[in-house]
Amino acid sequence: MYLETEVKKIFEAINNFSEDSELRYVGGCVRKIINKEIIDDIDLATNLTPKEVSATLNKFDIQFHETGIKHGTITAKINNDKFEITSLRRDIKTDGRHAVVEYSKNWHEDASRRDFSINAIYADVDGNLFDPFNGKKKIEEGIVEFIGEEEERIKEDYLRILRYIRFFLSYSKNNHNFSTIKAIRKNIDGINKISPERLLDEFKKFVKSEGFLKLNKDKFCLEIINLIFPQFKRMDILKNLTKKNIQNLDFILLLSLLIIDGSDNTKYFLYKFKVSNNDKKRILFLDEFFSKKIDKKTFSRINLWKEFYYNGKQSLLDLLNYQIFKTKNLEEKLLAEIEFFKDKECPSMPIKADFLMKEYNINEGKVLGLKLKKIEEKWISNNFKISDEEVKKLILS
Repeated sequence: MYLETEVKKIFEAINNFSEDSELRYVGGCVRKIINKEIIDDIDLATNLTPKEVSATLNKFDIQFHETGIKHGTITAKINNDKFEITSLRRDIKTDGRHAVVEYSKNWHEDASRRDFSINAIYADVDGNLFDPFNGKKKIEEGIVEFIGEEEERIKEDYLRILRYIRFFLSYSKNNHNFSTIKAIRKNIDGINKISPERLLDEFKKFVKSEGFLKLNKDKFCLEIINLIFPQFKRMDILKNLTKKNIQNLDFILLLSLLIIDGSDNTKYFLYKFKVSNNDKKRILFLDEFFSKKIDKKTFSRINLWKEFYYNGKQSLLDLLNYQIFKTKNLEEKLLAEIEFFKDKECPSMPIKADFLMKEYNINEGKVLGLKLKKIEEKWISNNFKISDEEVKKLILS
């Protein structure tokens, strides 16, 4: 990380703030190095306060923003790399959603407030570990356990129930502890205190994790996911996912597969869980498309061209991929259609209003619009081709 990213500049800035200032890698990036995984983000911890971090980043001309400042986190940005820098903390008060924190200089105190031993490992710039809860050993032995008393950790932040599912399926080589199962089931209603945005964000991280494909094989984890997301009516779709094909499945398409069931479930999900307007449009398109009768003609080349023209390439590829994951029957044919359309340009209607107004002396207005509509329909039904004679006939009819 030190050699291949710009993190060295942040170490230099923090370590030069004072004789006692210190910066360490923490959490996911350390865990992933130990487990020989690809690192996709770098989190850092420091014994400086956020105000002191801001001051030293300014001094070294490092860009940053303070969106996580109330939680003690500042995000530095150098070139295209982002680094979250969090000040050491101790909890003063928690309500299951948010914690009131106080900044600390004590690394062990900061580690004690984290969720799992495998996430409470720190490393200095040279790779020396500070590992107060034997997280490295737990990773190697495949043990996923809460730090301290399980129920207490869960009640501090009920999102940890969902995080447990992600980490257990990704790292565990053992069965669930009975005490963990008991603590989670006892406190599952606390999930209602977590905002839909945080739940969906954590589920997205789970989908990207190594353990996601194991969900269907773990009865307890599947039970908890169903309780947290009762809108996932089509969990059976998971049996169609493999390491190979899940690479072609983006998060919004996966959500569509899980929630579309021919009822109002999709609309309820979109009401409860906020997604971008573009993502909402994608989901609703699939919901409407697959509410109609699907037959052999549905995925014919000419019909697919029509979908491309009316709804765009994203919608076309979504419906093809959706059908592939929904049923294996047409997989080979549909994959061939994806390959065919992926580099194609959307057809453009060759006859324009200006041409009709000039060539046939038609005034702008309702009549012109109707004539254009007839020409467009003929052009589409004729495989996006139309002759001058056909245009003339439609104009004079």
